[in-house]
Amino acid sequence: MNYRELTRKLRALGCEFERQAKGDHEVWVRRVPRGRTTVPNWGNRDLKPGTISGILRDLQISRDDFEKD
Repeated sequence: MNYRELTRKLRALGCEFERQAKGDHEVWVRRVPRGRTTVPNWGNRDLKPGTISGILRDLQISRDDFEKD
């Protein structure tokens, strides 16, 4: 899964882009329940499964909810 696919799903789950971080990373937030994480913007390169799992954990999103769409 690349950056564009990930962020499309995050937006559908109520997450928002907050700000640009260092380099090619971005800070994303989820208001309810509260969560904040850093998402690498690597363009078309696939993100590692562990990176995606960490993002979901930080934003308190279950794998089932993430995979519904």
